[in-house]
Formats: sequence, C-alpha cells, structure tokens
Amino acid sequence: MAAEHDRGNGGHNAEHGFRGWLNRRMGLDDLLRGALDEPIPGGARFAYIFGSGLLFIFISQIVTGVFLALYYVPSADHAHTTVAYITKQVTGGSFLRSLHSYGASAMVVVLLLHLSQTYIYGAYKGRRELLWLSGCVLFGLVLGMAFTGYLLPWDQRAYFATAVGTNAASEVPLIGETLKRMMRGGSDMGTLTISRFFVAHVFLVPACIFALLASHIFLFRKAGAAGPFDENPFHPVQKAELFYPRQVLMDLSLTVLLIIGLGILSFMIPVSLGPPANPADTQFVPRPEWYYLSVFQWLKYWHGAASIIGILVIPSILVIAVLALPFLDRGIERRPWKRPIAMGAYTFVLVGLVGLALRSQYLDSHDPGIAQQLAKQNSEEAEYMRKPFEPELSSGSLAAANVALADPLAAKGKIIFEAQSCNGCHGDNGIGSAAAPKLTGVGAKFNTQKLEALLKQPSAAMTQGGMTPSDLKDEDLKALIAYLESLK
Repeated sequence: MAAEHDRGNGGHNAEHGFRGWLNRRMGLDDLLRGALDEPIPGGARFAYIFGSGLLFIFISQIVTGVFLALYYVPSADHAHTTVAYITKQVTGGSFLRSLHSYGASAMVVVLLLHLSQTYIYGAYKGRRELLWLSGCVLFGLVLGMAFTGYLLPWDQRAYFATAVGTNAASEVPLIGETLKRMMRGGSDMGTLTISRFFVAHVFLVPACIFALLASHIFLFRKAGAAGPFDENPFHPVQKAELFYPRQVLMDLSLTVLLIIGLGILSFMIPVSLGPPANPADTQFVPRPEWYYLSVFQWLKYWHGAASIIGILVIPSILVIAVLALPFLDRGIERRPWKRPIAMGAYTFVLVGLVGLALRSQYLDSHDPGIAQQLAKQNSEEAEYMRKPFEPELSSGSLAAANVALADPLAAKGKIIFEAQSCNGCHGDNGIGSAAAPKLTGVGAKFNTQKLEALLKQPSAAMTQGGMTPSDLKDEDLKALIAYLESLK
C-alpha cells in the first residue's frame, strides 16, 4: 500500500510539476510512448540501425554547417579566403570543417546501406510505397547537398569538378544550356555561381530534406516496421518487441561508432584545401568526390548524338525503375534467395557502379600524363596547406586604411612606396604580382637592419628582377622600412 501511495504521489507530482505543465501543453508523454513503444515484428536487430544513424549525421551536418557559415562569405573574391581562415586560423576550425566534410561522405555511405537493407529485406512491400518513394527522394536530395557544398571552398579542385558537373547538365536535350546557365548564373562560373550554390546548400535543399524527413518518419510510423525478411509484409505474425530498450541501444551503438570514427578521421587526417580557383589554368585535371566517380567515368563513354542515351535515357529508365519498384514487385515473398530477378538487378547495378569507379582509378594511375598531373596537384595542395594564412589586402581594404591610424611613420612610408612606383611591380600594399614577389610578411623574415641593407644594395636576384639601389634620404628610408614591416 505504501509503494502504491508513493507511486501515486510521484504521478501526482509529475502531473503538477514543471514536467506536468509541459506535458499538458505539448503531450510529451504521448510523444515518447509513440516513439519508444513502436512494435518491431521479430524483435530488435542491428540491420535496422541505419535510419537512426542517418538522423544523427544530418543533425551533425546542420550544427557544423551553422558554425562554418558564421565565417563564410559566398563570393568569388572572398570564399576561398574565408575557408582558408577557418582552416588555418580559427581554433578548431580545421577539425570542424573536416567533421562537416567527412560527415557528407558518411551520410552517403549510411544512406546506401539503409537503402540496400530495405531493398534486400523487401521492406518496401506491403503498404509502404510512399515510404519507399520518400526515401528515394531523400537519397537524391543528399546527393544534391553534396554537389552544392563541394563548390563552396572555391579552390582548384572544387572549381573544376563543379565545372564538369555543370557542363554535363548542358547535355540534356532542349533544356540543357538553360539548366547550365541557371546553375551558374550565367555562361561562366563566378560569384553568382557560388551565391546560388550557397543558397541551395544552406536553405533550399535542407528545407526539402526537413520536409521529406518528417514525411518519411510519419509514413514509417503509419506503416510500421516491416520486420525480418521472412515476415509477412501485410499481416505480421511474428512476436513483436518494443523499440525501447534493445533497439534504442543498438541504434546508439552506431551513433557512438560514427562519433568516434568521424572524430578520429577529422583529427588525424584533416581535410585539405587547395590553392584558390584559377579558371585560366588549362592543365588542371578535375576529379569529383568518390560518390560521383562512377557517374564521372560513365559520362566518358557518351559523346555527340549518343550522349542523349547515356546522360538522359538510361539514367531515366534506372530512376523510374527504382521509384516504381514497390508497384512492380507486389508479391509477399521477401526472402532474397526467392527473388532472383530483384537481387540480380541489385547486384548488376552495384557491380556496375563499383566497376566504373575502379575503372576510373585504374585509368588515372596507368596514364603517365594524368598520373603526373594529379601528383603535381596533390603536391601543390599540400604545399598550400603548409603556408600560413594570408589575409586579403587591397588598396581599399580596412587593413590598408588602418595603417595611418596605427603608425604615422608607416603611413608616410606608404606614400613613398607608391611615389617610387614600388606598387607597380610588387602590387598595391605589397600583395605581389607577376613582375615581383609579395612583400607581406617581409618584416617577419628580415629585421630592420637587413631591410635597410637590401634597399641600399639589392641582391643579385633582386637586381635581375629590376630592383635598383635606393637613394632615399635617411628619414624617408626609415619610413619606407616602417611601412614594409607593417605589411603583416
């Protein structure tokens, strides 16, 4: 009686406390019961953990993406610099960016596993047509998120890979060129391209994913768990087990593995950033991320009039067949070995995708010219990552304007620098040009005495580049040196 009295008081307190206040307004207890008391025919299984893993990765991508967006500027002038600032200057910035990048790949991997498990188990059967359709559309949206996010760093790899992707869109009959111009914001890639990709990556595609994800979860709850592949898809007969606690613990195990795996990868192998995009570079060999490598290799086989078959007809047939699967396969048989046509088609597509990706890697490694260029690009990327962060400097920049406020002597030196036409070779604010190297950071490389000696008596390399000995007065020379030392 005492125990019952305590439970009654506990329930009474819960109903009248803060939890009770929230519960009466939000129905928290009903929501928890609906989520945790979901019956699973045949009991909990590790095969069912991928859906929860996807939800965790999506939340992780949102959180890391928000923090990255705090620093990012979507323009051709500043995009690369802001990403370099995140990677090289912001505390934990490289780790955060790596988490976001590796998270994109992890999302594709887990989504492929989730769709494969659903297909192999025949979990699309029964009254789950809309559930299957929403999952397929979500898969397309995730690939769209990866595609739109790949351009945003605006380095060489991102620029040329996206150029190939948008050029492929132009092969679509009738609307191809219009589609390409709409994606790029014009005929060429620039600030409008970055702006459109940024809006799509941060607002449009995530909004669609939110809507589809809510619909997918609702449809799953409505249809119920399909259970193992030997279960009846319409009328489950196997003993059911509630989602909580065993399936919850299994789902959490994948979440823990993802946290540990992504954390170790991001810490041990940070995602690199290459040099800024240079559209004039005709030697760069573009290669997409691994999940688009099969498509990249597939496009190589279709040229001219035949491109409509490879780019539009065959992919369209494949997409329609996948979407129509629950309407075509209406039987109740779900065991894989009893569905030879379905499993044969799955194996054919899987082997084809893997084979195309491996073929692309094989051709790159066995073509001396391409292999050498790819090695050179990787070397340039590694070299860029070793360099310290270099902020943007221009004649109208705030940094340049603050010189006069910070050091009047340096401000006088800036006037002398321009009066002597030093900026004609070394660029405004010493940012460098094709004629002469940059002077930013020269104050950290040489002390005042060394700078004075070099100005009065240039080295052989400086003389060969057109540098002449300075004949400035001592006070003007001192001002010029102060200005050079201010170019951080």
